[in-house]
Amino acid sequence: MKNLKITVNGTVYNVQVEEADGSEIQSAPVQKAAAPKAAPAPKAAADVSGEPVKSPMPGTIINVLVKPGQAVKKGDVLVILEAMKMENEIKAAKDATVVSVAVNKGESVDTGTVLVTLG
Repeated sequence: MKNLKITVNGTVYNVQVEEADGSEIQSAPVQKAAAPKAAPAPKAAADVSGEPVKSPMPGTIINVLVKPGQAVKKGDVLVILEAMKMENEIKAAKDATVVSVAVNKGESVDTGTVLVTLG
């Protein structure tokens, strides 16, 4: 019997697998493993103060339209995110200045990934 640790969508499972001779297949119950260790820090610097603009869904960055230090107004497009073959404009929620840009064109992001920080 072999014990394996398998990660599915960020959840770690401990699985027991028994080798069979091919005439039968056996399995053991799956048990959720203890919580994984802390994830690595996100790409954006932790000491940057401001309001993070996060990705609402997983996708690919098609274009980054702002640079650090740039003033933006409420409704200005910050980043274009392609998800499910649709281009989504990620807009500023308020008038602000771009403190940092945490993504690059062509980069894949997950839901909740910080794209831009506004100050």
